[in-house]
Amino acid sequence: MTVPRSALKKWEKARAFALGMPGAGEEHPWGETVAKVNKKVFVFLGVDDGSHPLGVTVKLKDESAHAHALTCPGAEPAGYGLGKSGWVSIPLEREGAPAAELLCDWVEESYRTIAPKRLIAELDGR
Repeated sequence: MTVPRSALKKWEKARAFALGMPGAGEEHPWGETVAKVNKKVFVFLGVDDGSHPLGVTVKLKDESAHAHALTCPGAEPAGYGLGKSGWVSIPLEREGAPAAELLCDWVEESYRTIAPKRLIAELDGR
């Protein structure tokens, strides 16, 4: 399965943005890419090899951001019970998928929900 170029560019931008956050690192549990801070996942990036549709999963505590994310084509509360805690899975390959800038806003919100206060202060100081 070929990954659409526009979706891949959005995914790459969201990944790079996530990894640019203070204390962020990349790991590959369960065969997928995640960004972690303080040993906790703040964004699930899935796989970029074309074996599954590209998407991101973020934790959105802000009610308006959460509601907005769920209006994206194909978006849904994350599986495995994570949706109950505010996690939203957002596909990137569908027409009308959010722009990379909006994805980065959501990645930052997810980071701020998970990261310790000292790293959030570092981010705010940039």
